[in-house]
Amino acid sequence: MDKDLTLTLLMLLLCHKGNSDWQTFCPDRCQCFTPVQVLCADERMTSLPRNMSKEVKEVIVITSAVGYLFSHTLQETPKLTKLIFLNNPLRSIHSKAFEHLTELQELEISGNLWLENLFLGTFSKQENLTKLLLNFNGFKVVLPGMFDSLKQLEILQMKSNIISDLPAFIFLNLSRLRVLDLSQNKLEEVTKETFAGLAKLEILKINHNLIRNLSSDTFHEISQLTELHLEGNKIAQLDDNIFSGLTKLNVLNLCGNLLTIFSDKVFGFKTSNLREVNLKGNRLTELSSLSSFTSLTDLILSSNQLSSLPDNIFRNVTALENLDLSENQLTSLPEMIFNDLFGITTINLHKNNLRKVDVKLFADQMLIQKLYLSDNQLENLPVGLFDTFLIQHTLRLHGNPWKCDCHMWYLHEWVLQHGPSVEMLDRMLCESPDFLRKRTVVSIERDQLVCHLSKEEMPDLSTCSLQASNDTMIIKCKIKKCSPMTVKVQFQQGNGSIKEHVLKSESEYPQCINDTMIESTIH
Repeated sequence: MDKDLTLTLLMLLLCHKGNSDWQTFCPDRCQCFTPVQVLCADERMTSLPRNMSKEVKEVIVITSAVGYLFSHTLQETPKLTKLIFLNNPLRSIHSKAFEHLTELQELEISGNLWLENLFLGTFSKQENLTKLLLNFNGFKVVLPGMFDSLKQLEILQMKSNIISDLPAFIFLNLSRLRVLDLSQNKLEEVTKETFAGLAKLEILKINHNLIRNLSSDTFHEISQLTELHLEGNKIAQLDDNIFSGLTKLNVLNLCGNLLTIFSDKVFGFKTSNLREVNLKGNRLTELSSLSSFTSLTDLILSSNQLSSLPDNIFRNVTALENLDLSENQLTSLPEMIFNDLFGITTINLHKNNLRKVDVKLFADQMLIQKLYLSDNQLENLPVGLFDTFLIQHTLRLHGNPWKCDCHMWYLHEWVLQHGPSVEMLDRMLCESPDFLRKRTVVSIERDQLVCHLSKEEMPDLSTCSLQASNDTMIIKCKIKKCSPMTVKVQFQQGNGSIKEHVLKSESEYPQCINDTMIESTIH
C-alpha cells in the first residue's frame, strides 16, 4: 500500500469519533469519517454506491469486488478532488468514467492485476490533475496521446506493470511533470523522444526493466533532473558524456547492471551537484578517475569484482562521507588512497581479500564513525593504525584469520581498551597458533601472545659481546628484528635449580629500524 495512503487512512481513523450526524447519510458498506471523506472496503461490494453526497471530495475504495467503472458510476460526485482504487479486481474502465470529475487533483488506480489497458480519452477532462498513480496493474501498452490533457500533472507513476514499449513523445504535453516512475516493467529501450517535453522533470525512475543500451542523447531533454534511477537493468556500457546535460543531478543509481568499467567521463567533467553514486552489484573490474566528483558524499561500489584501485582514485573527492567497497576482491590498498578525505564517516571494506593494511591508511580519518574490516585475510594490524581516531567509532574486525602471536600486542590491547567500539567481539577469533585456535582475542592473556623464531629469524649470536666487571656482566647483541623484544637469561645454581632473569625492551612498541642494539646488564 502507498505510504501516503496508509498515513491518510490512519489519520482518518484517529479522527473518527463514533456516530456523527453525517453517518446517517453514509453509503451502505462504506465509512464516512467526515462529511466529505468516504472509505469503502467491503469484499462483497460489486459496484460503487449511488447515494453518495454531491459534496464528497475524497473517495477511497480498497479490496472490494468492483470489477468495472461505467460512464455513469461517478457522475453523482462531481466535486471529487481525490479518488483512489487500491487492490480491487478492476477489469475495465469506461473512457468517460471520470468525465464529470473536472476538479480531480489526485487519482490512483493501483493493484488491479486484470486491468490490461486504459482507453484513449480516459483522462480527457482531468486538466487539474497533479498526481496520477497507475502501479501494480496489468498494463501492457500505453496508447499515444493518453496523457495529452494532463497539463498540470506533477507526479506520474506506472511501476510494476508489463509495459514493454512507450510511444515516442508520449509525455510531450506534461511540461510540469517533476516525478516519473516507470520502474519494474519490461522496457527494453528509452530514447530522447521518450522524454521529450519533460523540461521540469526532477526524478526519473526506470529501474528493474530490460534496458541494455542508452544512446548519447537519451537524457538530452531533461536537463533539470536531480535523481536518475537505472538500477536492475542490463546496461553493460555507458558512453562518454551520456549524462553531460544533467548538470543538476544529485543522485545516480546504476545498481545491479552489467557494467565492467566506470569513469567520470560519462558526465563530461561537469558534476558539481552530484551527491550520491550507487554502482553496487555490477561487474566492475576497473575504476578510472573520479576526480570531477567534487561534491560526492556517498559512493557505493559494493558487490563488484575490483581487485585493485589506483592510489589517486579519490583525489578531489574531498566531500566524501560514506564509502562502501565491501564484497570485492581487493588484496591491498595504496597507502595514500584515503588522503585528504577528512570528512569521511564510514568506510566499508567488509568481505574482501585484504592481507595487510598500511599504518598510515586511515591517518586522515579522524572523524571516522564506522570502519568495517571484517571477513578479510588479515593476520594482524600495524602498530598505531587506529591512534588517529578522535571520536566514538564502531569497528568490525571479525572473520579474519588472526595470528595471535607477539605481533598482535597492539591490536590485543586496543581491543581490550575499546571493547564497546568493536561489534561482534565473540566472532573475532584466533586462527593460529594451534593452541589458541578458535579462542576469542579478548579471552587471551598478553603473556600468551608470543613469537617462536625460526632458524632464519634467530639473531646472529656472533654479533654479541660479553663484558664482565666484578659482579656485573653485560651482554650486547645487535639484531635485525622489527618487534617487541624480551631477553631471558637463565643461571643454573649449584644445587641444579635454574634461576631466570627476564629483561624487556624499554619501549613496549619500539619503532622499526634496520639494526637494534639490545643491551642486558646482569648483576
